[in-house]
Amino acid sequence: MSQRVVLRNVAKSFGSVVALKAINLEIKEGEFITLLGPSGCGKTTTLRLIAGFNEPDQGQIFLGDEDITNLPPQKREIGMVFQDYALFPHLTVKENIAFPLRERRTPKEDIDSRVEELLELVRLAGVEQRYPSELSGGQAQRISVARAVAYPPRVLLMDEPLGALDLKLREVMQAELRRIQQELQITTVFVTHDQTEAMNMSDRIAVMRNGEIEQVGTAREIYNFPRSAFVADFVGRINLLDAKLSSKSEGIAELNILNYMKIRAKMTTEEELTSGPLCVGIRPEKLVIGVSGQESEFDNRIPGTVIRYSFSGNLVNVFVDVGADRPFLVEQRPDHTPLNSGTKTEVCWNAPDTLVLSAK
Repeated sequence: MSQRVVLRNVAKSFGSVVALKAINLEIKEGEFITLLGPSGCGKTTTLRLIAGFNEPDQGQIFLGDEDITNLPPQKREIGMVFQDYALFPHLTVKENIAFPLRERRTPKEDIDSRVEELLELVRLAGVEQRYPSELSGGQAQRISVARAVAYPPRVLLMDEPLGALDLKLREVMQAELRRIQQELQITTVFVTHDQTEAMNMSDRIAVMRNGEIEQVGTAREIYNFPRSAFVADFVGRINLLDAKLSSKSEGIAELNILNYMKIRAKMTTEEELTSGPLCVGIRPEKLVIGVSGQESEFDNRIPGTVIRYSFSGNLVNVFVDVGADRPFLVEQRPDHTPLNSGTKTEVCWNAPDTLVLSAK
């Protein structure tokens, strides 16, 4: 029943505000894909266009091989989970889950067995006679999912469904939602602005910005090989510096940073060094605070001064002033001896860990 979703040159404006700029996206059958980006990037608009709540100004939307661009929402067979869950407060849990089945005149015995099956799926057997006001946030979340899939949809859409939960419960629900999606093998489009949530749950992530899709890929691809400074900065933590190409030879590029200093980077493509303004990015976990006697171990070393450090359990975050607009962040293990503020040091890393990025 689950089907792929294809958006071809889909654009949408609201008056003078351009929400989407002719995006193209193919979501595979049974895939869990997340639309990730800041507020106003177009991710919820994309979701609402797939659901049929809005119509595109141009382009086509396909569900399987069917063009659903102008099909009303009730005929698309799409399940929807909202941020506020949208459960009916006057109905019991059982009645909430059964609602879409009753709307389709499903026989009562089939409704009862389906509700029982779904309560087992979401691990809430025994709460069918409770009302939404008697449920915790995580329980209400799971009941909302159960109702959305009661009549098996072709696609499940989820609009920031974990936003109202506390951190610990969000982490639990990420695993639960992923489990449910995989058991049902249902094509799922998930919207969030939380990059950790996206990376934990998704088969693929579509990073959006200003109504456009900047990059689509797995969490590992987007984190390790971002195509722009925006993607690198939005997905994970990174140190960014403007850069100018100085030379390139045998797969190694030499770049100027901080007006005078040269660093080395391993090139992945020629295009990345010839397509406009550049910057370089280095993930904090790739950096090392310089130690005397290890000078030959690293391709790149830049001097700096420790500003401060913070302890966060499994990591110590060291902030080093290297003369850039913002301090460099270095992640260390907690058993490393912390450096005092004002300590002169060096920040070191190797050429393969230098990401050369579009600065656009």
